[in-house]
Amino acid sequence: MAPGNLTQVTEFILTGVSDRPELQIPLFFVFLLIYGLTVAGNLGIITLTSVDAQLHTPMYFFLRHLAVINLGDSTVIAPEMLVNFLVSKKTISYYGCAAQLGGFLVFIVAENFMLAAMAYDHYVAICNPLLYMVVVSPQICLLLVSLTYLYSLITALTVTSCVFSVSYCSSNVINHFYCDTVPLLALSCSDTYTPETAVLTSAGINLLFSMVIVLISYFNIILAILRIRSSEGRRKAFSTCASHMLAVTVFYGTLLFMYLQPKTNHSLDTDKMASVFYTLVIPMLNPIIYSLRNKDVKEALKRFQNKPCQSFKFM
Repeated sequence: MAPGNLTQVTEFILTGVSDRPELQIPLFFVFLLIYGLTVAGNLGIITLTSVDAQLHTPMYFFLRHLAVINLGDSTVIAPEMLVNFLVSKKTISYYGCAAQLGGFLVFIVAENFMLAAMAYDHYVAICNPLLYMVVVSPQICLLLVSLTYLYSLITALTVTSCVFSVSYCSSNVINHFYCDTVPLLALSCSDTYTPETAVLTSAGINLLFSMVIVLISYFNIILAILRIRSSEGRRKAFSTCASHMLAVTVFYGTLLFMYLQPKTNHSLDTDKMASVFYTLVIPMLNPIIYSLRNKDVKEALKRFQNKPCQSFKFM
């Protein structure tokens, strides 16, 4: 068949997390609970860090934006996913698929660099405390966050345009629960070398660059903590960054698990399970990590519960 006679698909079919009919309702309630906890937890972090005057610091400014990103990431994926558990035909329109992929890329790239910005913030707080408010001023914080969102948007538009620049003809069944780059390109009936190269290059650069910032920051933080003579001082310094270290380990560990798998063992089903973790489970876990292990957040929550109208003002 000549290329000019190929029919472009107008919708895609998502296979979902599982194709077993008896699991659809149980999975619906499991992921509804996960999404509900994600929304409640991240809205709680956003609210507390916005209205509590004592949380108006660079650390909590970045944490608030991480919560916005986590909420956005899960909201791009979860509602469509939940609906698909309840319907027999799990379809998404061509442009709806492009919008979902673009939204997912905006938030996943933003999370990479927001975690890197938070690592840099912890590095300055522990290694250069006297210069902290100069180096991490409100203007610098706003610049870092703005650049993160701008770069994420540009990356998402570029990669999404590349993925949807190829032709999708007769095959339209995506082996995933949302529109992602690799399973989409696997359906293309045209040459995918350029978009595949763009996707892999973009993912590699983003992951490597953000991880280098995190690793260098924490290498210097650990050296600084080891130089502290008092055990109380070391404990206090470590508690400052313990929550972020845990969040970073979980997030980057999941991404590295996906990217460093040998090709012989790599499968879209494995990617699907890893994707559940970093698009839905991690956004649910982050508010728990940052609240349960954070004295400032717990105290802010107590103040809000006891005297909701006192000591609170919007930033």
